[in-house]
This record gives sequence, structure tokens and C-alpha cells, in this order.
Amino acid sequence: MKTNILKAILIGLIMTATGNVQANSSAAGTASIFTPQQVSAFAKKVEQTLAEKGARVFLISRVGIPEEELPKGINYTHTALAVYSEITTEDGNKAPGYAIYNLYQRDGQPDVSELVVDFPVDFFSSAHVMKAGIVIPVPKLQERLLRVIRSKTYSNLHNPNYSVLANPFKQKFQNCTGFVLNVLNAAIYQTDDIEVIKANTRAYFKPQRVDVGGFKLLLGSMFKPDIALSDHQGPVVTTTFGTITKYLEEYSLSQEHFTLTADTQTAGGPEQPGRHQVNSSDST
Repeated sequence: MKTNILKAILIGLIMTATGNVQANSSAAGTASIFTPQQVSAFAKKVEQTLAEKGARVFLISRVGIPEEELPKGINYTHTALAVYSEITTEDGNKAPGYAIYNLYQRDGQPDVSELVVDFPVDFFSSAHVMKAGIVIPVPKLQERLLRVIRSKTYSNLHNPNYSVLANPFKQKFQNCTGFVLNVLNAAIYQTDDIEVIKANTRAYFKPQRVDVGGFKLLLGSMFKPDIALSDHQGPVVTTTFGTITKYLEEYSLSQEHFTLTADTQTAGGPEQPGRHQVNSSDST
């Protein structure tokens, strides 16, 4: 009896301590706090804004938990790639729009992920804030990303062993942001070799250190199947939308990044020159 009570207390502690680092990378997400009309209006605003900017491929993030629960250094809970596409509507008509390429946790099996294509209205249906983080890569990188997404490389880069805290330098586990980073590096370095991708990730990418006590993380890994620590030695680090944004900025691979809300658009900081610039003279 005492053992069961102690376990219940520990699980409660873990849910409080580690709930903040949940990636919210599920197709269903949490119950929507916005009306379908609000979600649809915001999804259309996102699509219209990016179409006006001529974006063929961009990175998109959402907030799937209350903002006050986000851990330090993490501003979004799910990241994916959006691709300008011809979309077939429910009545069979075809219309231009954006398809969202996601890595989602499997319903009922959160330690397993799958690749799912949905649309902006689906993407924001479980958002807790009508806010989107956007990064538009430079045109040459957009072209390369399209080639990767349309090839077998895209699915080959997927590792279904899911962990919220997946180490971007290892391939043992993967989360949504780690998968996006793999796809980006496959496009940047024009390779489908995961060893080459990880070697360049270790050389140039700066991950986010997760500021959660090691003891609490250890307990979390014991009781929550989608929290694993066995791919970490030393500080726990993972990939976030923010660290990907800084990575692309540092090497001049970001054309523009900004935050889009229901009412405003907030621009990101200035781009910084770097060694891995992709331009029109690069080989394709």
C-alpha cells in the first residue's frame, strides 16, 4: 500500500516537473481552447502571409501548452515543415495552399512517432496561443528541402523511437525538432548519410540545454515512456525551434524569421554572415 502511495506521489512530482518539456508532438494534441472559426481564420492568415512572401518551404512552430508552463529557453512545443502544394478539397476541387509535414507521436503510444501530413487548420487546432514561429530559408535551401521532402531520404531520416528530450547529436531517439534538423542538414549538405548529417550537427549546431533537475528527469524517464535519457551523457540537450532558428541565422541560411499572431507580425533579428551560405552559385 505504501509503495503504491509513494509511486503516485512520485508520478505527480514528475508530471509537474517534466510536463513543461513535453513536445506536444501529437496529431490530436490537447483539446482546443479556440473556436473552429478562430483557428480557421488564423490558419488562413498564416497561409496568406507566407504566400505573399513567396515562400515555397518554411519552418513553422506552435504552442501546445499554456505559455507560462514553457520551460526556460523554449518558446514552442511543436515544429514542422510547410510546403506550398496543390491541395484537394473535400469536394474534390484543387486549390493552392500549404501542406504541413510533421513528426507526430502515435496516439496511445507516445514513445513511437510517425510522419503525418496535415494542413494549417489541423496544425493549430490544439494550439493554446494563436501564435506561429516562422523561419523562411533562403531560396536555394528551399529548393534543396523540396528535393529531400519529395525523395526517399525524407522518410529514411525518420527514427520512430520518440523521446521528448532526444539528443540531436545521436540517432537513438528523435523528436519533431530533431527530425526537422536532420532534414535541413540533409538538404544543406546534400546527403542522405545519417553519419555525415550527425557529424555536421555535432560540428556546427548548438542545442538547447534543458534546465530540469537530473533527479526529476531520471524519475520522469522511469515513469513516462516518451522521456528517455539513455542517449545523454552529461547535460541534457535537445533541439528547439529557437536553436534551429539561430543555426540557420548563423550560417546565413535564413531569409527571414518572425512571429505571427492573430493581430501582429513581429520580425526576428538581423541575419548574420556565416561559412555555410547556400546561394545561386552552389551546386545542386
